[in-house]
Amino acid sequence: MKERRRPLVCGNWKMNCTRADARALVDGIGRGLGSSRPADVAVAPPFTAIEAVAAACRDHGILLGAQDVHFEKSGAFTGAVSAGMLADAGCVFGIVGHSERRALFHETDDQVVRKTRALLSVGLRPLVCVGETLAERDADRTLERVLGQVDAALAGVEAAAFPSITLAYEPVWAIGTGRNATSAQAQEVHAAIRGRLRERFGPLADETRILYGGSMKPDNAAELLSMPDVDGGLVGGASLQVEPFLAIVRASE
Repeated sequence: MKERRRPLVCGNWKMNCTRADARALVDGIGRGLGSSRPADVAVAPPFTAIEAVAAACRDHGILLGAQDVHFEKSGAFTGAVSAGMLADAGCVFGIVGHSERRALFHETDDQVVRKTRALLSVGLRPLVCVGETLAERDADRTLERVLGQVDAALAGVEAAAFPSITLAYEPVWAIGTGRNATSAQAQEVHAAIRGRLRERFGPLADETRILYGGSMKPDNAAELLSMPDVDGGLVGGASLQVEPFLAIVRASE
């Protein structure tokens, strides 16, 4: 039942924001949210800005996360950041399997599940992204691809750890392309994801938040968020400005 799931709106800032920009953005969001808010609110700054905004996130009740993580605890992995390092810097969650990581950095399903386990091992919450390309949608392979990614990402995850996981559906063909998934298309995939989770985890699936991550904006957020299995948004470009992001948060009410 949707009323059992509090909405979550997460801003993924991607490769944007200096430390000063990030602090100003968090402060602006925090002031705009006030004490009464219809959704949980989260941000994922670039690595360089995480520590700079950690205190402000705590003060404003904003969840702080990272855009990626390495699956090893430590070692000779130049440029990588471990889950333990993220926890030490103040993060409470981490994004894994984002479509840009899969496409641009050739991240595999095996790496996604290893990153998911790495986050869980230090008490961080994984936000696991799944989604299909335009070619896969046009070939009527959407559910095959998306549910395959869900199965892979949760391989070996125990029922006790599952409540810490949030999923995000990203129709890759609708991100920054000018094409948008309809609310009905989003609901179809979200419902299929929840159905697969129910097969694996039973009633826990009804408490799991599944976010929509296909170019959510103020003008389409309310309709998308009204769908019974859409529990919030993973927001890209619209999260880089205070008012558009706040408008999406308010649309979850």
